[in-house]
Formats: sequence, C-alpha cells, structure tokens
Amino acid sequence: MPQLQRLAITAPQICDRQIDLTREQQHYLNRVLRLQAGDQFIAMDGRGHWWLAVLEARETGLFASIAEEIAVNMELPVEITLMAALPKGNGFDEVVRQATELGVASIVPVTSDRTLLKPSAQKVDRWRRIAAEAAEQSERQIVPTILEPVSFDIAIKDCGQKYRFICVARGDNRHLWDCLIGLEPPQPPLVRGEQELEPHFVGAVPPCPPPAGGELSIVIAVGPEGGWTEGEAERAIEFGFEAVSLGSRILRAVTAPIVALSLVGAAFEKC
Repeated sequence: MPQLQRLAITAPQICDRQIDLTREQQHYLNRVLRLQAGDQFIAMDGRGHWWLAVLEARETGLFASIAEEIAVNMELPVEITLMAALPKGNGFDEVVRQATELGVASIVPVTSDRTLLKPSAQKVDRWRRIAAEAAEQSERQIVPTILEPVSFDIAIKDCGQKYRFICVARGDNRHLWDCLIGLEPPQPPLVRGEQELEPHFVGAVPPCPPPAGGELSIVIAVGPEGGWTEGEAERAIEFGFEAVSLGSRILRAVTAPIVALSLVGAAFEKC
C-alpha cells in the first residue's frame, strides 16, 4: 500500500461505513493536503482501528467512505501511563507530543507542591489536539488519553497499575532500566479484525485508567522543575510506588519523561 495521509476521527463520526467529516477536517484534507474526491487516506479512531477511506463529495461538502479495515500492530506490548507534573510555560505541549510518539497510552497532568502552572480548560483541549496530531504523524493505532489535571495526592491514591515508579533525581535508588528488565514479558496484543468495524464508545476515565485485559501495565511519575519534594516521594512510596533513578545527571522536567519512556520502549519493543 502506498504511503497515505492519516486523519484522526472520533467514534460518533462513523455511521454505515461512512465518515462524517468536520469542517476543519474537510479543510485539512482538501486545502492543506490537496486531496480531491476519489483520493484515499487512512482514518484512525484512536482506539486501535485503522481504515482505508475514500474522500467523496456531495452538495453539502466532503465526506469519506470506508473501503476496508487495515490490520496493523504499531503499539508497544505494554500499557504506559505517564503521570507528569506540569512544567512552567508551554513545556507540557512538548511532553504530550513526544510522549505520544514514544507510545504512551495515557497522560495524567499533575499539580504538585512545586507546580507553577494552573491549566485552563483551553490548555487541556490543546493538549488533546496535540496528542491527536502526534498520533497521526507517528502512525499510532491509538490516541493517548489526556486526563484532566489532578493533584499529586489524588493521582497516586487512585492509581490502579500494578507496577508503579516515581522518578527521583537524587538518592540511592535503582535505575528504572533495572526495574523494567525484571518484569515479566507480556503477551503480544491481539490485532482487531473486521468484525469490530463499529467502534466502541468510551465513557469517563479515572485518573489512572485500568489496563486492558492481559496487558502489562506501568505508571511512571515524573516531577516538575526542582523535582518532587521529599514528602511527595514518601507519600508515593506509601501508595506502592518504587523510587527510581533516570541516571546520574539532573534532567529538565520536559526531558525526564522522554528518557523514561525511551527506556520502556527499549525494554519491551521488538522490531
């Protein structure tokens, strides 16, 4: 199959093997990508499905018809939740973008003792758009879930993952890599088939979403500028987190998540 452009859509847009394109999506496909009626592209619902779609025209505008489902397996064999304290400025934009490229399943923005940013609803919407764009670019099967910001104490208390790690800059802690290579390798995820063409509707998601059946599930907590406070690290440990190191150097708040997720990919991804 030739290289095709990808477009993230939502489940309610699909009906009777047709995709109801928004005005923004019509503009993007027609004006930005220069696609015309009859041209093909890949539609992805952000929940694991890819379809070969054909752009079509009608009096009210453009829509797309579904030609066939595409069987793909692009995801890591481990479900990762990134619990990241909000850095100052627009640094979280890059955290979301690069974490999506590296295979994260969900991102929990956290306000901590040293957090300066107080995000608005518009910020959260922006992060979700960034995640969708990054998923298209990096050929992800899913668009990561970006949750509403929560306090550190709520995030660690409501976390349901079995393997929980909090990255601490200083101290005599095991390296995250040493922790990862000791975990039991998960079974390869199943590729969805044609019979699942109709997408599932997804309801509200808790601060740390539970893992899908049979998947190895990991949560990694990364701190803000200045790192977690000693009290925050201690409270996380009380709730089952293991304090880990990302190396002997001090990393920026926007660098640490990338290092942590790269280690997970190196530990579990098979070419």
